[in-house]
Amino acid sequence: MVSTSLMRIVSPCWKPSVEGENSSNGGDAAGRAEGLLWYKDSGQHVNGEFSMAVIQANNLLEDYSQLESGPMSSVDPGPQGTFVGVYDGHGGPEAARFVNERLFENIKKFTSENNGMSADVINKAFLATEEEFLSLVKNQWLHKPQIASVGACCLVGVVCSGILYIANAGDSRAVLGRLERAIKEIKAVQLSYEHNASIESVREELHSLHPDDPHIVVLKNKVWRVKGLIQISRSIGDAYLKRAEYNREPLLAKFRLPGPFNKPILKAEPTILVQKLYPEDQFLIFASDGLWEHLSNQEAVDFVHSCPRNGVARKLLKAALREAAKKREMRYSDLKKIDRGVRRHFHDDITVIVLFLDSNLVSRSSFRGPLISIKGGYGVSGNGNT
Repeated sequence: MVSTSLMRIVSPCWKPSVEGENSSNGGDAAGRAEGLLWYKDSGQHVNGEFSMAVIQANNLLEDYSQLESGPMSSVDPGPQGTFVGVYDGHGGPEAARFVNERLFENIKKFTSENNGMSADVINKAFLATEEEFLSLVKNQWLHKPQIASVGACCLVGVVCSGILYIANAGDSRAVLGRLERAIKEIKAVQLSYEHNASIESVREELHSLHPDDPHIVVLKNKVWRVKGLIQISRSIGDAYLKRAEYNREPLLAKFRLPGPFNKPILKAEPTILVQKLYPEDQFLIFASDGLWEHLSNQEAVDFVHSCPRNGVARKLLKAALREAAKKREMRYSDLKKIDRGVRRHFHDDITVIVLFLDSNLVSRSSFRGPLISIKGGYGVSGNGNT
């Protein structure tokens, strides 16, 4: 029996196609932009099919993303696989854009140096990308001090040689759709957890890392924030909370702490999950927190399972927007008329990448699949209604 709430969410799957939804290939190889929306409805990666979509809400799009399929190292022969990255910027787009250009290159570099993919490779790539961005902050500090307050939450997924790696620093989320054969249902399995001060275990971690700072987390306007400033405890960037030399003028006063600090307040190291993939593992949903504000893990998984694959990321994103509109007691058609900037009062920038897993392809360690390199969100104009 399909629940009423599920029917409400998945019903758009069967509605007549609108706004380009009858597109068979999601536009050209680089995706298609329509106003505030960017999408790539379908494509092939080394381990199956994929679908991507991004919606802008901020004045400047702060979500960046990518999918890379093919060589996972910079030497040949090397491992083949699929890399997914979702980078949710805050304070500006600079950090997310930088990570979008550099993190995968660092993954390839360390995979080559370590003769294979591993959790250590991914961790090193995160830290190297962090150091590169902090060097950029140093170089731009005097003429662009605002860059010290810019950061990005980073969620990465790698499928390589039948193994799944999930790395997360921040509050984006990866969810697996797994077939429970005994009951013939798709179960949502959360593969990452958010580094957000609203979560008690995150606050406990912060207190253990900073035992001499009773104000490491502060309840401000009913929201827990690190030093009263930011909700997340891990990111790439946010130099003002990692290096004391940026905790001063000319950085805006609202970002400056009242006293010095002698160790980084935020971390760039991701938490990493490594697990074998099985035939029951049907698909992965990678999304920035803007999606999960409006849909539960199971609702998102049920939606993907119920819809045709072509365009499913875009339809999942729009299901979240319909929920956002409903919460504000307005019609989705009216929400679509609201332009960027003002739109942020109704929902965040949202990125969704759905990665379907073909067990026959996942198990082939020597398979040479399609070479894909696609960056999500490029070409979004910030104008038009979507």
